[in-house]
Amino acid sequence: MAEELIATRTQFPASAESQNPQLKKALEFPILEKQNWLIHLHYIRQDYEACKTVIKEQLRETQGLCEYAIYVQALILRLEGKIQDSLELFQMCAVLNPQCADNLKQVARSLFLLGKHKAATEVYNEAAKLNQKDWEICHNLGVCYIYLKELNKAEDQLHHALHLNRHDLTYIMLGKVHLLEGNLDKAIEIYKKAVEFSPENTELLTTLGLLYLQLGIYQKAFEHLGNALTYDPTNYKAILAAGSMMQTHGDFDVALTKYRVVACAVPESPPLWNNIGMCFFGKKKYVAAISCLKRANYLAPFDWKILYNLGLVHLTMQQYASAFHFLSAAINFQPKMGELYMLLAVALTNLEDTENAKRAYTEAVRLDSLSSTEFLSGCHRCNPLVNLNYAVLLYNQGKKREALAQYQEMEKKVNLLKDSSSLEFDSEMVEVAQKLGAALHVGEALVWTKPAKEPKSQHRTTSTSKGACFQQPLGSNQALGQAMSSASAFKKPPSERGEGREKDERDIGM
Repeated sequence: MAEELIATRTQFPASAESQNPQLKKALEFPILEKQNWLIHLHYIRQDYEACKTVIKEQLRETQGLCEYAIYVQALILRLEGKIQDSLELFQMCAVLNPQCADNLKQVARSLFLLGKHKAATEVYNEAAKLNQKDWEICHNLGVCYIYLKELNKAEDQLHHALHLNRHDLTYIMLGKVHLLEGNLDKAIEIYKKAVEFSPENTELLTTLGLLYLQLGIYQKAFEHLGNALTYDPTNYKAILAAGSMMQTHGDFDVALTKYRVVACAVPESPPLWNNIGMCFFGKKKYVAAISCLKRANYLAPFDWKILYNLGLVHLTMQQYASAFHFLSAAINFQPKMGELYMLLAVALTNLEDTENAKRAYTEAVRLDSLSSTEFLSGCHRCNPLVNLNYAVLLYNQGKKREALAQYQEMEKKVNLLKDSSSLEFDSEMVEVAQKLGAALHVGEALVWTKPAKEPKSQHRTTSTSKGACFQQPLGSNQALGQAMSSASAFKKPPSERGEGREKDERDIGM
């Protein structure tokens, strides 16, 4: 028995030795993941050159079949801006592992960066079949649908993403969808929920403040913008918005102080230089205003609001040919704004082109009549100045009946504005209307009685009687997303956005 045990023990090493060659053969096959940890380490340390060296070695050993090495190499190529090359590598990963949703997500992401939004949505939908509870897939699908102008689908996907996981970025994109739809109320509700979820996000606070500012709810706008600046005192969007709000209420000097801070952060901002120019316009520094506005125009040559302001300043300086040039350019970009045609008509009248001035007034009246209809539904604000200036022109041509018709239309709009808001009208505008009313034998007692808080800008419309055009200038502010009505405020206006304090300066022509 003992001899048999000894024999067994002596046979054991022999059998092990006979199996060793087979084990060594098995170990000769490459382990695909053996250096993945090192690749990952170099990647998260952003040591991309060392990472690429290890990837190259790993792919050589595995004959190009290491999925993770290919995946990380594609990520590095995307960071280097080689989107097409990264797409090809991600597609290779998807071939190696077609059941991995992450590979498809990266393929879709590269397609999105290449501007192939339709193809990206198709790949994201395939990835969603593999993982139906992935917040990122739903969010990115929503973004793709926004670019494809399919806003309903975008809204559904973003809501689904929020249901899976709440993220600030999803709230921001959903708010943008509602803004693209023109639904400010829904956008505000979304951003309010976002601020409740993330009360220290300065972008959300600033955007919500700007939306309130757009609606004229200054208290809430000031509150949210102030909170944004509390968390981030260097937030230039919030500073620019706060400055424009001060400009709206006539504090030009305070607004300019704010804009100096913004100029350090974004010196090449068209809205910044537009607002600075209109602050100078409000202070009657017309040459400085034109210099700033022309810089804004150089930075954003297709911004119709800057062109509008340039035309307005040139009208104020009685440089009617230049005003005509800029107002015509503004109309090319914004052909559905009645006030632009009205100011163009003022310039043409002073250039003694009466026929074209009448055509411009006719178009201004037509567009403003549409605005009056939309005003009843809360969409736009009608402008009685269009009819007043047209009436002055017609009266000076001896067409009293037509002038009377425009005068009566103006009175209807004034009554509409008085019934709908507590708006007050400019005293000089009232004076011109009363004189015209007396000349047309409709009495001097007009519906306006109080001096206005509206911004004004006076232009000659005829050579034989005093005609005036008082128009709020518009400004462009990318942070606000719409026209500003602050710059020419000689008195404190309750209007939309911008700031300044009145100071008498020399009127110098260029």
